[in-house]
Amino acid sequence: MWLQYLIIALLFVGAAFYVGRIFWRAFFTKSAAGCAKGCGACSTIDVDRLQRTIEAAAARQPTA
Repeated sequence: MWLQYLIIALLFVGAAFYVGRIFWRAFFTKSAAGCAKGCGACSTIDVDRLQRTIEAAAARQPTA
């Protein structure tokens, strides 16, 4: 019976560590490039190009 409690305790500690690590990296990681995911994809977004694309699409839409 104590083996079952040990397994449950280890699973709980592992899950708590996993969730805690996700929260820690979301709020306290300095290397995250623009968002909580930390993948670095956010830093590659060209905002000016995106704005030009949006403005060009809006100009093509007929006004009612």
